[in-house]
Amino acid sequence: MNPTQPQRRTTLSIPSLTAPVAMGYIPLGAVFGFLFVQAGGTSWLALAASLLVYAGAAQFMMIPMLAASVPVSGIVLATLVINLRHVFYGLSLLTSMPASGWQRFYSIFALTDESYSVLTALPAAERPHRMALVCGLNQTWWVLGTALGVMLGSQAQLGITGLDFVLAALFAVLAVEQWRARRDAIPIWIAVAAYAIAQTVYPSQALAIAIALSLIATLLRPAPSTRTTHG
Repeated sequence: MNPTQPQRRTTLSIPSLTAPVAMGYIPLGAVFGFLFVQAGGTSWLALAASLLVYAGAAQFMMIPMLAASVPVSGIVLATLVINLRHVFYGLSLLTSMPASGWQRFYSIFALTDESYSVLTALPAAERPHRMALVCGLNQTWWVLGTALGVMLGSQAQLGITGLDFVLAALFAVLAVEQWRARRDAIPIWIAVAAYAIAQTVYPSQALAIAIALSLIATLLRPAPSTRTTHG
């Protein structure tokens, strides 16, 4: 291959793109469903949460709050604070939203950290056509995992030690996919530095501060130059 010729990006199918997410969402969704039922919640409410709330961290937070009889208003406020970062994700994808009304609204609702990572690894021209499908399939993995966890939780007592590492492993895989798609290490170093600063300054809110610092650094960073090859 002539090194001066631009390489063509291989277009992957939607299932292939979301396979790494499935490997994390199915077991994590199962943990949520299992814990929800074990805490005394009903099976249908666990499935409803995964269909209508669809916010992993917030759903796990719901379990002890529901068990402690926290008012619904308190749960809603906590969920809003936890998912506030999605506002910034959405802003960065405004020009990539689907044109169709229902696809647009669904993509806004179903955009998660993992879906965002998959979408931003795609060429910008492909995102509007694939966003709703990527988000929908990722939510399917989560709901499927929840259903499995509900069935297990209602039938047996099982240990879940070690499954909390699944999410960390999932983000590691997505970071590698981002690197392979963009070959740009600067975002990774920005994230590492931002978290190190946040952990030093305010450990209890390190994640939120690190996200804010990363967004500020990204906005201030000059756009990467696009090299053109002349024949």
